[in-house]
Amino acid sequence: MDGACCGPGYASPQEAIRAPREKLLYTIAIYTGTGIQKPDYLATVDADPDSPTYSQVIHRLEMPGIGDELHHMGWNACSSCHDDSSMSRKYLLVPGVRSNNIHVVDTATDPRAPRLHKIIDGAEIKAKANLSGPHTVHCLGSEIIISFLGDAQGEAPGGYLHLNKDFEIVGRWEETMGDIPFGYDFWYQPRHNVMISSEWAAPNTFMPGFDLEEVGHLKYGRRLHIWDFEKRRPIESMYLGEDGLIPLEVKFLHDPDSTHGFCGAALSTNVIHFWKSDAGKWEWEKVIDVENEPHPEWPIPVPGVMSAILVSMDDKYLYLNNWLHGDMRQYDITDPHNPKLTGQVWMGGLLGKAPEVNGVKVAGGPQMFQLSLDGKRLYVTTSLFSTWDNQFYPEIRTQGGVMVMIDCDVENGGMKINEDFIVDFGKEPNGPSRCHETRYPGGDCTSDIWL
Repeated sequence: MDGACCGPGYASPQEAIRAPREKLLYTIAIYTGTGIQKPDYLATVDADPDSPTYSQVIHRLEMPGIGDELHHMGWNACSSCHDDSSMSRKYLLVPGVRSNNIHVVDTATDPRAPRLHKIIDGAEIKAKANLSGPHTVHCLGSEIIISFLGDAQGEAPGGYLHLNKDFEIVGRWEETMGDIPFGYDFWYQPRHNVMISSEWAAPNTFMPGFDLEEVGHLKYGRRLHIWDFEKRRPIESMYLGEDGLIPLEVKFLHDPDSTHGFCGAALSTNVIHFWKSDAGKWEWEKVIDVENEPHPEWPIPVPGVMSAILVSMDDKYLYLNNWLHGDMRQYDITDPHNPKLTGQVWMGGLLGKAPEVNGVKVAGGPQMFQLSLDGKRLYVTTSLFSTWDNQFYPEIRTQGGVMVMIDCDVENGGMKINEDFIVDFGKEPNGPSRCHETRYPGGDCTSDIWL
């Protein structure tokens, strides 16, 4: 199969790396939790350095309602349907984690000005699938699977919504949740018939804000779950204990033949490496441990809060954030058992190491980030979740969020903030908003899965 096949995506990760540079970014921007009674919106950011509007928001697609809390999003099609000429990466699914509405956005008719195609009503999802709190969107061929963190009442464990290519509700994707206590993120490697899922908490627990006592009361996750992907059922759980408190984002290597993957445990601020041994057994180990830092105004040392991780398309580098400390890190994972720190930059955070970037005061810390397919540009935003933002970074209500671009050295390792790029969401027309997840029209390092 060559790179010029008939369907969306790329024949291989190597083909993806050679794809054209991203010129547009789609970024979630929210007013939920700011006190501004305006809808959340999808912002289009110009990422073409030759454009007169480079590093600016050039379009805003407002959602029909107020209070969605747009959070994570995903494409209707990816490299898993690369050989299907009837499919195209045309629609971006943008769920509201509070409203449960899933907004299907047409990005192909006019990529610079996306338009709303359809809304899958949150009430209908509750009625038909008993689910609430949508999070991760993945496609597999023409099917779409979305993880939900709760049932219709907001209690864990939630489950998985199955949509067809016309965005109609098929029902629940999973055969059973087994004894899984919580849901959050997931990723699959079809060649190994495996899916790995992670844990946050019930929507009723995390939505009001973070209470450390609830971790001790076992209201937050500390497990990874291994699924038989074809049978759609969990077959094993890996208990991570104190090393894996709140294991959020989970990523396999992009190589579809590999069983190696990583998970970032937010509260213990560790990276967990997992893989299938030669004996056919799933193993895990802690490979990165970020120490807590003392703070004069905190009764306890401040954890990094590693809320996101990402693997470069060539599987050479892992990127992670420390939302409360304020740093982004790059690790060489050529040997996945022994990651080596190769780059670090500071932006925002509670430690005061980079309160300003490119002349803009940063409220919040590095939170969501997306890497270019060639691995050279990392776009970083600063908002985690509205109530958590307000709790840890109250100034974000009035200052808004920021998007920063980091230049990454893919040959030798290393990171540097790009001085020509900054998007200040504090200066938006309706008042300061907060930016969260980012996607590119041509795909990115967290969208594509290969069969």
